[in-house]
Formats: sequence, C-alpha cells, structure tokens
Amino acid sequence: MGRTPEKIPVLALWSAPRCRSTAFARMMAERGDHVVVHEPLSLVVDFGEAKVHDRVAHNEREVLTALREIAMEKPVFFKDTTDFRYPSLLADEEFLAAATHTFTIRHPAEAIASHHKLNPDLGRDEIGFERLYEIFRAVQAATGKTPVVIDSDDLLDRPAETVRAYCEAVGIPFVPEALSWQPGMRSEWQSTSKWHQSTSRTAGFTRSSTTTVDAVAADPALSAYLDYHMPYYEKLRAAALRP
Repeated sequence: MGRTPEKIPVLALWSAPRCRSTAFARMMAERGDHVVVHEPLSLVVDFGEAKVHDRVAHNEREVLTALREIAMEKPVFFKDTTDFRYPSLLADEEFLAAATHTFTIRHPAEAIASHHKLNPDLGRDEIGFERLYEIFRAVQAATGKTPVVIDSDDLLDRPAETVRAYCEAVGIPFVPEALSWQPGMRSEWQSTSKWHQSTSRTAGFTRSSTTTVDAVAADPALSAYLDYHMPYYEKLRAAALRP
C-alpha cells in the first residue's frame, strides 16, 4: 500500500438492504452537523442519476467526486445499500482510505424476509451481504484497519449506548437529542418511498413490527439464499462493536 491519503470529512454507512440504515441516517439528519446524502450510488445505478446534496451525478465516479467536493464545505454523511455492486468505489483506493467507512448489519433471515415482502422477485446477490463484506474487505485493505460495524439489533435494544460507541469510534460528538425525531416521509426518500414507509412512521430507534422469518425457512430458494449469505454476515458480526 502506498502513501495514505489525507482524511476527508466524509462518513459513510454501508448496509445490505433492509438492515435499518435509513433510521440511522434519520438520526444523522437530526444532528444537523453533517450534510446527509441518501443512497447516491444505488440511486445512480438504478435510475441513471442521483441528487448528491446540491449536485446531480450520472455515474459512480461523479457521485464520489461530488461527495469529496461537498466535504470541502461541510462534513458529509452518506448511507448506501448493496443491492448493487459498485466497481468504481472498489477501484477508488484513495476514497476507500480517505473517507471513514462504517457498516451496519441485521440477521440475514430477517433482512431477507423484509426484503422479499417488498420485492417478491428478490435474487440472491441483491440481498447484499456478500457485496457488503466485499466493501468491508476493500476498506480494510486500503486503511490497514478494521472498519466500524454496528449490529442494528444493538441499535434497537440499546440505542444510546450503541450510538455513543459509534460516535466515539468515528470521532464525532455524541448528540443524545438526535435519538428522537418527528415522524414523516423525508423529501430525499420520495423516489424510493415504498422502501422507507416503516422508518417514516418512527420517532426513534424502536421495533415497529415483528418480521417473521418463517417464509424464509419454508421457501427453498430463500433458504438457500440465507445459507449463502450467512458466512459474510458472521464475519461482519465478529467485528461489530459491543456497546
């Protein structure tokens, strides 16, 4: 590995789909000390363009450039999901090393059950844990350090302790007031609003409903998907903070 790039004030949260990352981003918006950008890479892959704060990007490289530029004016937090693979991100060793990359996880059985309810045509790879671990390993290789991982169950069971531990690990102040917020559908969620209905009804980190995993065990395809992704989840879980 060559010269370590100078750190930039970009804080990323990477998540497989349906791992409660939108709730975490809602908390970050409540803090008010970061420009919060919602899923710019997955949106640019899915729709051909993405709004990155006050800019519009048309490909992965433009997203990464926009995040760097915005961070020159104010710290940036963005969260993204691994419905897709992001080759330009994986090739950008400077961004992997210079930004602070963090990860959130949820047991794959729950994530798959929640994902399948919204997308009955769900395929194996878009479940996302393999791709999530690929980014984790790329960050590890670029920085020589193990990135911060949080388990979203900890976030629901011990929100203050988990967020405090996260903030200490990434070097930002803990803001307890940001653990609660006004419910509502945010403007940046509108283009993918069906995925964010449950979070729009929340006022904090709470279990809004119980996700049944029976359908995963009963469906041979979903059960095989679970078996495929569990090893990647287990590796990430082993690195998770213990609040």
